[in-house]
Amino acid sequence: MDLEILKIAADTKNHKIIDDCTHIAKQKNHLCGDEMQISLKVSKEKIIDFAYQCKSCIYCQASVSMLSKSSINKSVKTVKKFISIIDNFFENNKIKFPKEWKNLEILFNKKNISRKECILLPFKTLAKALNLK
Repeated sequence: MDLEILKIAADTKNHKIIDDCTHIAKQKNHLCGDEMQISLKVSKEKIIDFAYQCKSCIYCQASVSMLSKSSINKSVKTVKKFISIIDNFFENNKIKFPKEWKNLEILFNKKNISRKECILLPFKTLAKALNLK
């Protein structure tokens, strides 16, 4: 296991509850049992707070930790656009990460393809919270 992934997953700054959230969604990975709940506070089409609760593997935890930090202070439109790009990442290796999301590339590489569903669960949950899918 990559030590950098462990380090990222250990950053639990946004592992919390938002009492006055405006958006919330819960998903489960039926392949491995990972569970994810994401709650957001959105104001004027901008994500101003992002919280998550999860019972999941280290890859899922690293993914949601990075996603939460990267999404705060971004517009809902920007986040939705990135989610639509990332949806096909593991099938299309020509996808380029937008500059503002480059930090997530550490998770999205071919060596982690066996953990694809774990890494994507936070993105799917966020998409559901934002009514993208």
